[in-house]
Amino acid sequence: MLKIKGTYQNGSIHLDSQPAVNRSVKVIVTFPEADVPSPAEATPKILKWNDFSFDKSRQLLKNLKSSLSEEVVTERRNA
Repeated sequence: MLKIKGTYQNGSIHLDSQPAVNRSVKVIVTFPEADVPSPAEATPKILKWNDFSFDKSRQLLKNLKSSLSEEVVTERRNA
């Protein structure tokens, strides 16, 4: 097994040296720092029923004189 150090930055891996490999090979990337959570450790946001409040939406739109879709189209045209 060949081991080469490198740096991961902004979605790219920069190797410290070039391997002498002339064909496609599979690689394994490990992050030795303990502060990098693995995908299994990352907890997804769990939605709760209270996250879907129609009352909040009604309060936000109470002063709207036209339809929401018309306002969205107008906003996108002006952008």
